[in-house]
Amino acid sequence: MIDRHHLLAIVREAGRIAVSRWPGAGHALHSWDKTPGNPVSEADLEVDRFLRRELGRLLPSAAWLSEETADDKARTASGLIWLVDPIDGTRDFVRGRPGWAVSVALVSAGRPLIGMLAAPARAEEWVAVAGQGATRNGVPLRASQRTEFSGARVPTHSLPRDDSDLVAVDQPNSIALRIAMVAADEADLVATLRWGYEWDIAAATLIAREAGAEVSDAFGQPLAYNKHDPRDFGVLVCSPAIHAAAVARLAERAAALR
Repeated sequence: MIDRHHLLAIVREAGRIAVSRWPGAGHALHSWDKTPGNPVSEADLEVDRFLRRELGRLLPSAAWLSEETADDKARTASGLIWLVDPIDGTRDFVRGRPGWAVSVALVSAGRPLIGMLAAPARAEEWVAVAGQGATRNGVPLRASQRTEFSGARVPTHSLPRDDSDLVAVDQPNSIALRIAMVAADEADLVATLRWGYEWDIAAATLIAREAGAEVSDAFGQPLAYNKHDPRDFGVLVCSPAIHAAAVARLAERAAALR
């Protein structure tokens, strides 16, 4: 087993590096669009380089998959892999908003073993180890235990008419932080209906699961990691008691969009 405290120190330092470039702390930042509406910044690349070097030193046997690194498919032959999003929520980051996080997960045999989020703009550190629970700033987490689907809290800027029975709460740009809100009982439901990448959700879904939330893809099926195509259609994280209702609510839309 790797030194968890050393790993947390690495992730914390990655957060410090990001803050040293963050416009919200008064720093100038060079950013551009990788594709229209998909921003990246010099901070993303700097944090990515730092994490690849330091995590490689910490566990040389682990493969690597990151949003900001070309995908080497040889990784699929490895039983261990780092899944990294150096700055999840880059839109908030480049606009000087606090809804971003450094996301790091160690995956073993297709399942997250350790997940960490550093959100220094929010003074938050999230940690989960499989079978050992999840914490925020050292405080154990207990996920939403809501039993009624109607009235469920959803991090979003607005709700579709078909979901008007739900309740909108604050939405950080980072999907990892939105998932973590369910782990902290600050939201009851997070769902996406698009193809998304493993590095966006690996750490956060472990945090949510270890806090007691239900985690699946948009169709209610289990998530797996380090796949040849590192994507899943949607992610659904919610209170266990409303999972079936959430899958039913999303089913027609998910089938149409996939």
